[in-house]
Amino acid sequence: MSKTETTTAADTDAASTPEAREARELGDAGSQLSTAPREESVIGGPSLGPLGWLRWFWRQLTSMRVALILLFMLSLAAIPGSLIPQNSVDELKVQTFQEKHETVTPIYDKLQLFDVYSSVWFSAIYLLLFISLIGCIVPRTWQFVGQLRGRPPGAPKRLNRLPAYTTWRTTAEPEEAREAALAMLKRRRFRAHTVGDAVAAEKGYAREAGNLIFHISLIVMLVAFATGQLFKSEGGKLIMEGDGFSNTLTQYDDFKSGSMYDTDDLEPFSFSLDKFIGTFERNGPQVGTAREFEAHVSYTADAGGKERKAVIEVNEPLEVNGSKIYLIGHGYAPVLTVRDGKGKVVFNGATPLLPIDNNITSTGAIKVMDGYRDKDGKKQQLGFNAFFVPTFAGKGNGNMFSQFPELDFPVLALTGYKGSLGVDSGLPQNVYQLDTSKMKQFKDADGNKLAQRLLPGETMKLPGGAGSVTFEKDIKEWATFQVSQQPGNGLALAGAIGAVLGLTGSLFIQRRRIWVRAVRGADGVTVVEMAGLGRSESAKLPNELGDLALTLNAEAPTAPTAPTAPTAEQAEPTAPVDTEDSDTTGEPVEGAEK
Repeated sequence: MSKTETTTAADTDAASTPEAREARELGDAGSQLSTAPREESVIGGPSLGPLGWLRWFWRQLTSMRVALILLFMLSLAAIPGSLIPQNSVDELKVQTFQEKHETVTPIYDKLQLFDVYSSVWFSAIYLLLFISLIGCIVPRTWQFVGQLRGRPPGAPKRLNRLPAYTTWRTTAEPEEAREAALAMLKRRRFRAHTVGDAVAAEKGYAREAGNLIFHISLIVMLVAFATGQLFKSEGGKLIMEGDGFSNTLTQYDDFKSGSMYDTDDLEPFSFSLDKFIGTFERNGPQVGTAREFEAHVSYTADAGGKERKAVIEVNEPLEVNGSKIYLIGHGYAPVLTVRDGKGKVVFNGATPLLPIDNNITSTGAIKVMDGYRDKDGKKQQLGFNAFFVPTFAGKGNGNMFSQFPELDFPVLALTGYKGSLGVDSGLPQNVYQLDTSKMKQFKDADGNKLAQRLLPGETMKLPGGAGSVTFEKDIKEWATFQVSQQPGNGLALAGAIGAVLGLTGSLFIQRRRIWVRAVRGADGVTVVEMAGLGRSESAKLPNELGDLALTLNAEAPTAPTAPTAPTAEQAEPTAPVDTEDSDTTGEPVEGAEK
């Protein structure tokens, strides 16, 4: 045998395998049930040139499998951003972390773990995922549009090879059976048409549409995430009752924005805190839990605009010109009056103190920077560490921690210092902390460090005629607000809803095809064949096919079965019958010979 003959025989054997025969018999009928691209492998295949390798790499990158891997990698890459403090969120926490973990800090810096979401490796995963999804979705979308514009393919030659199949003989004509099948399938919302001697129908396009919507929604969410990070702005402001705020950069206590945000885009609105109302549960297991937490404000949407009233609650922000104002905190601001040795008032005002527990036990610092002179007339600065409790437990009843968040029994503890506050050094300083490195603490007549608890209206005398500090009966309240602009939130919500709907459709809708063939048999009786093919095996397809067959059978009823002659073994002996003048029933036969 020649080499050519050997090759031809091998090809014939390969084409005769069951898989090859099935693919050949189904033809177009089994194709295009999905728009997923074919997976290609170069293992064991021919060598590829540079262009071939680029095409192979692009097909791998734009495959759905690689997109899912990149999505999983992006989820893993976001974990350090949740566990490690980020410069974009709170630089103070980052500094505190670095001071406590001096060993790992250089490693984290090199790995950009303090700036995860703007790091090179996170951005690389993000961009690759973005490219992968777009490269995967665009060709599948065009292919799906082509399927919608086309028609279901004709029936394969052997319908009994399909996973769901049924047949019967009917008294109806082939044309009548096909017309009935076409009308029935269209009533069931199949896309159907007649091809030759069969009706071809298809349903379940929403499955592929849901799959595409899901992945397009992922792209929308990625775009929303990028938009939010690049164009966002977020700032915090503490406001006491009676004070106000204008939306300018200098008014913020802290302000952060995206790399492409322009501070000139700040909306020109303003608002003031008229009154804060906070009530708390007094009995039961939830004692101390907030029941009312409201900030009553007056605001103007534009410069010189009409003033309006509003109430801001937790998770119910005030929205002004695209900016949302959130209520995020509350506390107390004791009012103090500081006098020098001659009784001159050198400081009078409310100083906000920061809560350290749920009962609003608060700490802070009171700083007298100008106007104070000692008994010799020398300019000095005063500082006081303050510890405030709205509800004191009473002397001898444990440490000085508040027992309840409301002002039931307010007490202020003060320790005083004199010297230089260090505010003129040019270095940034925390307004709630006192730098005592260049200060000396006041001491009483016995040489002990001066510290005293004050009730509203009481005064602490400073030793040596240095003056006095009065805790006024008026205690103001303050609230902290967060003003933020997140331009990608609406887009992210739309993407999330689209992803859920698309995933639901792709999981619960099955793409399937139905064929109904009606031809005249050898005996002249019409033979109806019905078969179904789905993208994936499912018990629903045979059930649906059975339901369709029962419906069609009502219009193309089953033909009676033709009688078959009994065999010699099946025949039973009977008594002889005189058939000369009668039929098998014993009745005379008309026209019989005598």
